[in-house]
Amino acid sequence: MVYYIGIRRETKPGERRIPLVPKDVKKLKEEHAIQTIIQPDEERAFSDEEFQEAGAIIKEDLSDCPVIFGIKEMDLDFFKPKKAYVCFHHVIKGQKSNMPMLKQMMDVGSTMIDYEKVVDENNRRLIFFGRHAGYAGMVDTLYGFGKRLLKEEGLKTFFADIKQAKDYFDLAEAKESIKDVAERIKEDGLPAELCPLICGFIGYGNVSQGAQTIFDLLPHKEIDPSELAAIVENPDPDCNKYLYKVVFKEWHLVEPKDPDHKFQLQDYYDHPEKYKPIFAQYLPNLTIIVNGTYWNSRYPRSITKEDLKELYCEDNPRLRIIGDISCDVLGGCEATICISYLDNPFYVYDPFEDTKTDGVKGKGPVILAIDHLPTEIPRDSSAFFSNTLLPYVPDIAKADYQGSFENSSLPEVIKNAVILWHGKFTPSYEYLQKYL
Repeated sequence: MVYYIGIRRETKPGERRIPLVPKDVKKLKEEHAIQTIIQPDEERAFSDEEFQEAGAIIKEDLSDCPVIFGIKEMDLDFFKPKKAYVCFHHVIKGQKSNMPMLKQMMDVGSTMIDYEKVVDENNRRLIFFGRHAGYAGMVDTLYGFGKRLLKEEGLKTFFADIKQAKDYFDLAEAKESIKDVAERIKEDGLPAELCPLICGFIGYGNVSQGAQTIFDLLPHKEIDPSELAAIVENPDPDCNKYLYKVVFKEWHLVEPKDPDHKFQLQDYYDHPEKYKPIFAQYLPNLTIIVNGTYWNSRYPRSITKEDLKELYCEDNPRLRIIGDISCDVLGGCEATICISYLDNPFYVYDPFEDTKTDGVKGKGPVILAIDHLPTEIPRDSSAFFSNTLLPYVPDIAKADYQGSFENSSLPEVIKNAVILWHGKFTPSYEYLQKYL
């Protein structure tokens, strides 16, 4: 028996990633009798010809496929009854912009499976893009930093020679560009007015680690947050030959409201209302901030609008740019008032007017807030993602989507990621009803 799966053409501007790469499509066909039908797409990182050589069928019509895979949210007119759609749907936080899609899938009677909720017993994602958002986000942050210095301050630096991640052929080429900047910093040094140049990373998970991998190509010293103020007040004489790196963990971001209580990580996860934010104390000493941590509305924000308003009341604050790789609008970094785009990656947040100006010039920090950064390095990120998805595809492809949820034969790890079954919420996701 042959099983069919579909791969849709992505419709979000600039999105070039694919959930399964050609070598894995070939493996599914040869080892599991799973035939992939893929919509044609001239923009995709892997060509139609590469997929045909791997045994895929290139066809617009996916009606033979009971389950269809994608990357980003799908168009409202794409859904059919009793078919399953697997992608990053971005609805589990009740995201307002995607409620029409959720409602449409309910009205049509479709099944929704979300990569984001395929997790292990410790709630760690099993299907993911790994560090690729961090890789691209750090390259873009350094690119934006160079542009800010040049266009707002008239300061030509080596960072101005870094390109946006999407303009490199692949991640390897981007890394070589950063290494070239590193050598020039070692030889010629940084401008005195930038020193000490300190980059702060909020979070230490996959996204942050990816960003740090790129940053670590530059000459640097890693310091503890407790050392920040002293380093700024009494900089090392040779600090123009390197940057500083500081990583902020949960206990640097918040403290218990009750002074008699000590910080406990699990208690913070379980009862964030018992904690208050303290990250603002570090803002005056940071040149670059990279936000790579998960956030939802239960938790205090790391950076508030009021924090930035106070910071920019001072003359010439050190902070130039915030690379918000996590990209939660009005989230952990409240200055992320909207997303930015591949062809317009930066805006300046004005903390006094609570407005944005596209580009890198203006009063306030530059914000990078692209919500699909891995697509800037699409071949590398697609290959990694496909490798994490591949083990689950046979069970997803061979499940029964016509009968009941209980008798679908989906393994438990995938059942936990089913948000809708035939247009009805599964028990774990009934809370989303309140957002409709």
